[in-house]
Amino acid sequence: MIEINNLHKSFGSNKVLRGVNLDIDTGETIVVIGRSGCGKSVLVKHIVGLLYPDEGYVKIEGRRVDEMDMQELYELRTGFGFLFQGSALFDSMTVEENIALPLVESKNIYTKDELDSRIEEKLEMVGMSGVQKLKPAELSGGMKKRVGLARALITDPDYIFYDEPTTGLDPIMSDSIDELIKELTDRLNVTSIVVTHDMYSVKEVAHQVAMMHEGIIHFVGSPKELLNSDDFIIREFIKRTE
Repeated sequence: MIEINNLHKSFGSNKVLRGVNLDIDTGETIVVIGRSGCGKSVLVKHIVGLLYPDEGYVKIEGRRVDEMDMQELYELRTGFGFLFQGSALFDSMTVEENIALPLVESKNIYTKDELDSRIEEKLEMVGMSGVQKLKPAELSGGMKKRVGLARALITDPDYIFYDEPTTGLDPIMSDSIDELIKELTDRLNVTSIVVTHDMYSVKEVAHQVAMMHEGIIHFVGSPKELLNSDDFIIREFIKRTE
């Protein structure tokens, strides 16, 4: 479980987080929405310990992130997987080299057979078996997303962060990525945090939706509650994203 309590963060005179409160249950998929600049990325950086709050705290499984030393932070982050908006694959590496990178950079030692087995397992999970030797330039946008997701899964994380997972994809591929997120959440019982502007994805993947506005959590509820809300700020956001 992730507990975010009264989180504040400013950069100079710019108050980005103004008292964020949010609980994320284990095994839940929560989608974080909000206009650009509302603090979504800053919030995620606090969860993973890349930023420290001016006030308040983030607790993960009962432990405060801002009180961890570097070794504890390293161990915490091994439990996180990230699917970046642009997939963030290295063009000079093959698919298998990209996926293996988190394991190669870890303190654990793996044999080639162990690496090959884990890579094949994760590629199979995302429907991409047999592409190990390809380079990112040989993949479509949707294929890159899937390979990026295989890399996010390679450490068997407890938490997966998705940054705009359907951005730049056609509707069919977007549907495919949404289905994959749901399938992996159910199959692996991971906790998923999805940052997106795609309201269709919100309806498809979210157990809960958290809307940020002016540095606070303006709304938390189910997708149905969000879409049926009469709140002016919510209605304006939905109108702008349709």
